[in-house]
Amino acid sequence: MLNLPKSTEVNRQLPKKAIYEKFSLSQQARHAFDADISKIVIVNELSPSTTTIEKGTSISMFYVLHIFLKQQTIAIKNLELLSKLIDQKMLFVLEYEGKIKLAIYHLKLLHTDWQPISGLSLHLQGLNFDVVWDNIIVQVGGIQIENGNSLNEQILLGEYKLKLQKQMDSLEKQARSEKQPRKKFELVQQLQKLQIEMEEM
Repeated sequence: MLNLPKSTEVNRQLPKKAIYEKFSLSQQARHAFDADISKIVIVNELSPSTTTIEKGTSISMFYVLHIFLKQQTIAIKNLELLSKLIDQKMLFVLEYEGKIKLAIYHLKLLHTDWQPISGLSLHLQGLNFDVVWDNIIVQVGGIQIENGNSLNEQILLGEYKLKLQKQMDSLEKQARSEKQPRKKFELVQQLQKLQIEMEEM
């Protein structure tokens, strides 16, 4: 899967019961988890012993978890639970009806689009796991690092731009429907300020 080295393959099922017990999940939380997920398999362990990649300063290895979904959407809190289950970084391969998407939790949930199983591969770029992991986040999130930003800065900037765009769309809609000229003028001014801020970014 994902064209990862054969030496990294584990293929060990992770019982949902173990997750319920570790986090002492309430009946409602168990039901929500079970409604999303049918099966979880640890498919790969990437570490210095299974690859030619060296241990990083903060990251020494990571796991790839194959999650079989019962529905196309999954609650973010369920992926957060899985992220906390094992004290290692995790890349999620979500599968639903013959299609998969990659997901990773870093500051927020990042993911690819749905694709055929055969069409998705992962490129391990870097000499140590710190660099490799950052490059995986970039691949999964479709992130383009700009103006010498760090990865985290770029993700937060992207979030802020989305928020700004929503505000602009809302102001534009209000300005179009506003009948009072004075109020309309105020809305247009606010919109122009946000447009200037967006351009400067």
